[in-house]
Amino acid sequence: MDFQLELDHIECRHHGRTVVHDLAFRLRRGTLACLLGPSGCGKTTALRAIAGFEPVYAGSIRVAGALVSAPGTTLPPERRGIGMVFQDLALFPHLNSADNIGFGLRAQAGAARERRVAELLELVGLAGFGRRYPHELSGGQQQRVALARALAPRPSLVLLDEPFSSLDTELRERLAREVRDILGAEGTTGVLVTHDQQEAFAVGEHVGVMRDGRLLQWDTPFNLYHEPAERYVAEFIGQGRFLPARLRGSDALETPLGTLQSSRAYLWADGTALDVLLRPDDVVHDPAGPLAATVTARAFKGAQTLYSLSVDGAHELLALFPSHLDYRPGSRVRLRIEAEHLVAFPTAARHPAP
Repeated sequence: MDFQLELDHIECRHHGRTVVHDLAFRLRRGTLACLLGPSGCGKTTALRAIAGFEPVYAGSIRVAGALVSAPGTTLPPERRGIGMVFQDLALFPHLNSADNIGFGLRAQAGAARERRVAELLELVGLAGFGRRYPHELSGGQQQRVALARALAPRPSLVLLDEPFSSLDTELRERLAREVRDILGAEGTTGVLVTHDQQEAFAVGEHVGVMRDGRLLQWDTPFNLYHEPAERYVAEFIGQGRFLPARLRGSDALETPLGTLQSSRAYLWADGTALDVLLRPDDVVHDPAGPLAATVTARAFKGAQTLYSLSVDGAHELLALFPSHLDYRPGSRVRLRIEAEHLVAFPTAARHPAP
């Protein structure tokens, strides 16, 4: 198979302390992927190792089949054929947009350079903005210039280090989708590092969740949400609340809210104490529903409102209701659980079994 990027169980260290442990994944040409995790999880160090700014102390990195990093061997960044979009963008303030984009094309003939710059300005939606300087552009426009500059030399791989972190939420998500489309139009392989799962899901065909320098799960966004490999991934991805449960047979979970039937068979023994995750989309508003809950908080999200609900004063749920259902804190609501694809893990100490 034609892989553009291969990380073979790499290890990275800072001041003698291992900050990336046994990291391994591969990307086919034209694939977009994300490393997702909280601050300090090692994702940016991994990106810097791919770029050539950090050595590896175990394992290897290959780009387009060529070895670029191994213990004692580090190909310089400028020889890796990699484009980089930094968190601070690093645009040259004294150069206009066109000159920023064409900075890495100085060896090309003037006409060829101008054609490539014009092509990229069109691609990133900034045709007619070539004469503007960075301070004359919005944050989102500066991001597009930085991306175009990274793409200008036609790199085999583009790395993006938290490029949207300074932007507001709506603009971040919109630009993430635009970046996906732009890289796709160029046929470029890309790796985005972010702490924001909405960015990761908007860009990545595959997403790797990291914690404490380790890759916990490398999967599609759909599987990370519906098939988390461990409890941390389930808690980190999306929203939801755990309820205590006990396995009955192979596919029924006895909970304080009643018995929930799963679409899967579990491998644990009958009677095993579990924690089952209920996400907001599992909790359905139903005036004739069997469960009563009290609204404890709400967050308006436009078409929907996210409610925090208390059942019997002991169990908390999150639910998304249509926004025309306007319940105030303290209101009583009826609901039902509609969840077949249940995510469960052995009981954590803080959750006694029912």
